[in-house]
Amino acid sequence: MALAQQTTQLTGLARQLVMQSFLNEEDALNALEAAKKDKLPFVQYITKKELVKSIDIASIASTEFGTPILDISTVELDKDTVKVIKENLINKHHALPLFKRGARLFVAVADPTNIGALDEIKFQSGLSTEAILVEADKLETAITKALAEADDSMNMSDFDDDDLEGLDYEDTEKEDDDTGSGSDDAPVVKFVNKILLDAINKGASDIHFEPYEKFFRVRLRLDGILEEVAKPPVNLTPRILARIKVLSRLDISERRIPQDGRMRMKISKSRAIDFRVSTCPTLFGEKAVLRILDPSSAQLGIDALGYESFQKDLYLDALSKPQGMILVTGPTGSGKTVSLYTGLNILNTEEVNISTAEDPAEINLPGVNQVNVNPKTGLTFAAALRSFLRQDPDIVMVGEIRDLETAEIGIKAAQTGHMVLSTLHTNDAPQTLGRLMNMGVPPYNIASAVSLIIAQRLARRLCENCKAPHDVPKEAKLEEGFTEENVSQNFTIYKPVGCSSCNGGYKGRVGIYQVMKISDEMGRIIMEGGNALDLANQAKKEGIPDLRESGLKKVMDGITSLEEVNRVTKD
Repeated sequence: MALAQQTTQLTGLARQLVMQSFLNEEDALNALEAAKKDKLPFVQYITKKELVKSIDIASIASTEFGTPILDISTVELDKDTVKVIKENLINKHHALPLFKRGARLFVAVADPTNIGALDEIKFQSGLSTEAILVEADKLETAITKALAEADDSMNMSDFDDDDLEGLDYEDTEKEDDDTGSGSDDAPVVKFVNKILLDAINKGASDIHFEPYEKFFRVRLRLDGILEEVAKPPVNLTPRILARIKVLSRLDISERRIPQDGRMRMKISKSRAIDFRVSTCPTLFGEKAVLRILDPSSAQLGIDALGYESFQKDLYLDALSKPQGMILVTGPTGSGKTVSLYTGLNILNTEEVNISTAEDPAEINLPGVNQVNVNPKTGLTFAAALRSFLRQDPDIVMVGEIRDLETAEIGIKAAQTGHMVLSTLHTNDAPQTLGRLMNMGVPPYNIASAVSLIIAQRLARRLCENCKAPHDVPKEAKLEEGFTEENVSQNFTIYKPVGCSSCNGGYKGRVGIYQVMKISDEMGRIIMEGGNALDLANQAKKEGIPDLRESGLKKVMDGITSLEEVNRVTKD
């Protein structure tokens, strides 16, 4: 009796949840107030806040109000029926039209006691409405999918349909056929297809879908620089993001936490492009970034990467050894993965066993056993590396050395007859050895295991069609780092101009490298506890050019501009 008196302020489903002890009265009242403040239906609010499980809410509603539960994920939604109710009402009341029978409209709801919502839908549609009970979380997923696919209001520039007809998405379309996401005539679908295809054709490395308060923009990273390519209406943000999430098999109802996924676009029977997809909640919606992973980039060959001849010889010599560790260092997007995979492609023969641990695997390479690490399940880099060493390996690649445990296992593998390739995030080659020591790796192990370090950056390559000579005074050349010997060679520095076949005077990118072989003297410095500065001085004595000097060599050869080298190498 006391409990009944306490719940007199509550009505409908909120009252039943308190009566059934799924919520206490205070939490229920607070949730009602907060839902009203956030302009959300009560059931949607408590589901989002995980106060009560959606299946429990549906069970109570079904029992108390005599309404059967429908599994909405099994229903094939009709776009025309969805459009019977305006989008603002669907979002306001968290209700979705399922089907019509004459003058009766059957509407999926999570709270059948919300009579006001049904009355408003009845008034707007002109049809008699009947509630069908569904689970709140499944209803939210269904609403997102339905709105993403039913929208025909998008007024974009005309698309070239011939370019889009041959596109297909491996596996995802077949698995999600019930969502209607494969409807090629939907403007949102065409828009996303067009953006992806344009990005591939332009040679972009990343696609950014970015929502803001007043606008929504799409940018491509072309030759390392972001460039805006489209500004669709801001109200289309959720539908465009839903389309991307459907293709990459992400949870489209989850907008509160970052998600990572992957999808593959089949451009033709012989070519497919992979996309690594990352979403992140921002103030005004989710931002999505798609990294374009073209498997053909691993097949370019070492000569196409921009190594000087002596640098290439050092890399090939290190790869030819049966054991040792090769480390590639540089910031995100500097081409480390392509450098590593180029080396793996050289080593990839039927005589050797190659295993890689990556986060995630970016390029599929047939003949290589690739593993995606997953720390949530305990599959860390260290765990994967331990497993590899029990599987008769010849060559092991670790995506990144992030901790002492991974570093120690990798170094022990390099000391016991295995070739190990990995990456570190440091600014140059000498600092890489210092980073390993700071992690706690004993200097003796570093000196005996590491055989080669490659530090690299990517600079934009000057367009051969429009580059023009740039007159730079001798004093300015010396100040930039050119030597007196360089200046006496009377070389020509070129600058970007811009033409119809390039991006602002640049076309493509070229690698700038510092390739440092660990010599006996460097090993002695390491074992004596020397720092990165000592190693850099020794590298200079041994004639190893640093990143700046390698970049200036590219300027002297007319491959890139002085401004571009300053952008990627100057301190």
